[in-house]
Amino acid sequence: MELNVRKNIARTVAPLAGIILFTAALFVIHGELQKYHYSEILKSFKELPGMIILSAIGLTAVSYFVLTFYDTLSFRYIRNSLPYPKISAASFIGYAFSNNIGLAALTGGSVRYRLYSGWGLTAIEIANIVAFNTITFWLGFLIVGGTVFLTEPIQLPPSIASLPFNSIKLLGLFFLSVVICYFLVCLIIRRAPIRIKEWDFPIPSVRFAIAQFAVSSLDWMIAGGTLYILLPSGTGMTFQKFLAIFMLAQIAGLVSQVPGGIGVFESIMLYFFTSYADASTVFGALMAYRAIYYLMPFAAAAFMLGAYELYQRKEEVKRFSGVMGNILPGFVPHLLAVATFVSGAVLLFSGAIPSVDWRLTWIKDLVPLPLLEISHFLGSIAGLLLLIIAWGIFHRLDAAYLITAVLLSAGVIFSLVKGFDYEEAILLTLVLAALIPCRRNFYRKTSLLRQRFTFAWTASIIVVLIASVWLLLFSHKHVEYSNELWWQFSLSGDAPRSLRAIAGVIGLAFFFGAASLFRSSKPLPELPEQEKMSSVRAIVKNAKNASANLALLGDKSFLFSESGRAFIMYAVEGNSWIALGDPVGDEEEKAELVWRFREKSDYFNAWPVFYQISDENLYLYIELGLTFYKLGEEGRVNLTEFSLEGKDFKGLRHTHNKLEKEGWSFEILGIENVIQIMPRFREISSSWLAEKNTREKRFSLGYFNESYIMEFPAVIVKKEEQVVAFANVFESAGKEELTIDLMRYDSNAPPGVMDYLFVSLMLWGKKEGYAWFNLGMAPLSGFNNRKLSPLWNRLGALIFVHGEHFYNFQGLRQYKEKFHPEWSPRYLASPGGLAFPRVLANIAALVSGGIKGVISK
Repeated sequence: MELNVRKNIARTVAPLAGIILFTAALFVIHGELQKYHYSEILKSFKELPGMIILSAIGLTAVSYFVLTFYDTLSFRYIRNSLPYPKISAASFIGYAFSNNIGLAALTGGSVRYRLYSGWGLTAIEIANIVAFNTITFWLGFLIVGGTVFLTEPIQLPPSIASLPFNSIKLLGLFFLSVVICYFLVCLIIRRAPIRIKEWDFPIPSVRFAIAQFAVSSLDWMIAGGTLYILLPSGTGMTFQKFLAIFMLAQIAGLVSQVPGGIGVFESIMLYFFTSYADASTVFGALMAYRAIYYLMPFAAAAFMLGAYELYQRKEEVKRFSGVMGNILPGFVPHLLAVATFVSGAVLLFSGAIPSVDWRLTWIKDLVPLPLLEISHFLGSIAGLLLLIIAWGIFHRLDAAYLITAVLLSAGVIFSLVKGFDYEEAILLTLVLAALIPCRRNFYRKTSLLRQRFTFAWTASIIVVLIASVWLLLFSHKHVEYSNELWWQFSLSGDAPRSLRAIAGVIGLAFFFGAASLFRSSKPLPELPEQEKMSSVRAIVKNAKNASANLALLGDKSFLFSESGRAFIMYAVEGNSWIALGDPVGDEEEKAELVWRFREKSDYFNAWPVFYQISDENLYLYIELGLTFYKLGEEGRVNLTEFSLEGKDFKGLRHTHNKLEKEGWSFEILGIENVIQIMPRFREISSSWLAEKNTREKRFSLGYFNESYIMEFPAVIVKKEEQVVAFANVFESAGKEELTIDLMRYDSNAPPGVMDYLFVSLMLWGKKEGYAWFNLGMAPLSGFNNRKLSPLWNRLGALIFVHGEHFYNFQGLRQYKEKFHPEWSPRYLASPGGLAFPRVLANIAALVSGGIKGVISK
């Protein structure tokens, strides 16, 4: 619990710190640009020569090409080979995302894990690659920064003059000292690896260290050179001095962890460059640099990653279900959510800045002034609503789809009417055109008002609102504020229109924020009351899967669908919310339930885990972004074809006939008769546990609980009136499936009593018209131990063959195999990567009744 509290605090503080730093950077930029008009900056941006733009694009391409050698070196460092096209693709996508989103080790590392794990690398190898790349990145930063800080010292801003130095020479000396220490470590003690917990990170050789120095230093100089050629010429500033300012601004951006250092980086550059060139010209160059070096590669990387994900989903669906219609649902909504958010930001920014004069003049005879004023105001309101509704698009809500389509359509009209802003109208039209054909991907019926935003999403909305307010203040700073502005309505009244629009947006945002705060919090999961158990029994009674009866075990919580016709049974262990099997109940409500379970666990900062799910329902989980692991195979006997005839059933036939000749018999007890024999059942169970020297399992297996056992019919084996074995019987709706859960026998039972019980029940089930008999799981069976198989499959196959000391994996499979069942795989869907071992530990503790049960019988 304490760990979860710390995580929740971190998830709150990080976005809040980003908002504060972003706001502070806007204040700095506002001060530096105070003398300049909004139109002057746009003019500077538009007047950049085409050849300069092309040169900057070329240097950006070279910079990202050099970045691919980070990963190339790291693969040689871990002594693993992968084709350069794959390495370069992962490197480009990783750095494009980390440059724009921030938190390089997290975002870039996550992208690399997603790609490299799919290409056969282990988590430890990927961790080594990420660590090596991070060190290489900072080595080049320290070398370039240290060198220029020593040779071209610049005075630090007065705002940080309280530091023990007012020059950056000392900082440069410190940087280079770190590099020298790293080189000496590689030179002297490189044979001893660095150990962090259970992982060893080998120290690179001197040759590797020199390669790291060269690649990273070259990357930093090219990145700086891209901005240098965009800045106005004739300033008298040498590239070396520029590089010192550039590296200092990068320090500020990296330390802030604001995505891409946006605002923070620009504020530092403006502070130092105002004495060399007009701030408006410098800011125009910075805007161009942001678009060329950050946004263009990010767009390309997003497209590449999307294409890769689409390809992966295609193969996944083919392998698991063969349903091609499920390819796009996990891919399209995420992109449409981003596009919707961007569309909202564009409408808000457009509403804050002045309209183009010639366009207003052109439409003044076509559009009445009241309609223009209303369109401007409603366009900004639509922008805010799109920011909010994008969360619903991300989560595939059907209401979000309809509202977004309406808002985008209205936004197109508002953009044209308020000032013939055809550029944003085209953008909104493209997003709308992409949204309309995807109606089937938005199927969830959950209310929009019930959705809770993450802190990061809320912070993103706040940042857009702050930027809109700043644009309003900066674009109209030549207009002196007065109360009369609120009531001025004229064709040239851009400032009053923008002021009213932003005020309306902020008021509406406060309303949504207040409504969210007063919304009741979700309770922690608790065991259900008797009323809910009545609903559970009714749903289980109509389920076609006999294992749904485990819902009545009494150790699970339930998440019901909106209509109450379906549920997910689950329990919480550690940081894992573990759902047992697929949702039970109405087929049409299962997809929504799976999503609600994911959202509920996310709200409590926990991992959603789906345990023992079937292959035919994997499409429900693919779009959740979870990783699939095969657990083993479930065996089912086709009762319509079952018979003891033939040589394949010779052993079972012999056991069955032998026990019947000895006077043993099989009997089905109705629920009303189970209570009468319960004391004998208790004796048998206690004897069985003592003889086996084991303890009760839980969750996915029944345990001896009188109220639970009295929920079902029971099968007994007896001789005359001596009952020596029993099992409770699970039945499904429509006689689709029959199985047993809790099986116990005492020391007086004859050899082969369980074979006799199984065979007798199968023959009875066949006579009664049941279709299948479920033998349950054979853990870790059916795994392929091939060189190119995933690591989990290879490990599972190894344990299956050599793990008999801990659990009779092969023996259990062989025992069930003699009934000649049809095997089908069962899976675990959970977070992957480093979370996976902890998920497995949580499942083991839940099933075994605690950690003690995991390590002992």
